Amino acid sequence: MWVAGVDEAGRGPIAGPVVAACVVLPSCPTIAGLADSKQLSPAQRERLYIAIRRESVAWAIGVASPREIERLNILQASLLAMRRAVLSLPITPQRVLVDGKHRIPSLNLPQQAIVRGDATEAAIAAASILAKVARDRIMGELDRLYPHYRFAQHKGYPTPQHLERLARFGACPAHRRTYAPVAQARLWTL
Repeated sequence: MWVAGVDEAGRGPIAGPVVAACVVLPSCPTIAGLADSKQLSPAQRERLYIAIRRESVAWAIGVASPREIERLNILQASLLAMRRAVLSLPITPQRVLVDGKHRIPSLNLPQQAIVRGDATEAAIAAASILAKVARDRIMGELDRLYPHYRFAQHKGYPTPQHLERLARFGACPAHRRTYAPVAQARLWTL
């Protein structure tokens, strides 16, 4: 039976997309070190990212843009990204394990929401790692497009450095305009 794990990264930032991943692991996974992505160093995540993609039965990424986050709210955009990830799998899982307390709406597959599932379910932990690395790479791309904000350093989180640059340069298209610090900033003028 194929069981998929789903998790997301990027609910807390004020810029960039929310990214979800879905992973189906073999029945006896052999990937050492799987854990919640927040507990791992960037180097550990990168190593595991490669191993997960190589050894999983299937994997996929789903994204919800800053405009979708503004329109839907972060919870609904996260669930949309998760749905996109599940539906992008090249196989159809028989069961989906979702990190958190919400099931994915409009997904006609058996699913179970598991609070802190990234700490207890290998497939969810694997998904958390893929989602985090994929999102960090997107933030690196946004850093090249909008170098004034230094997205590669803070990944869009509201750090003092990011807030100072937001005040200095205004909000760029990568920012989530409905989030408080961004809503108060002027629009990007570079």
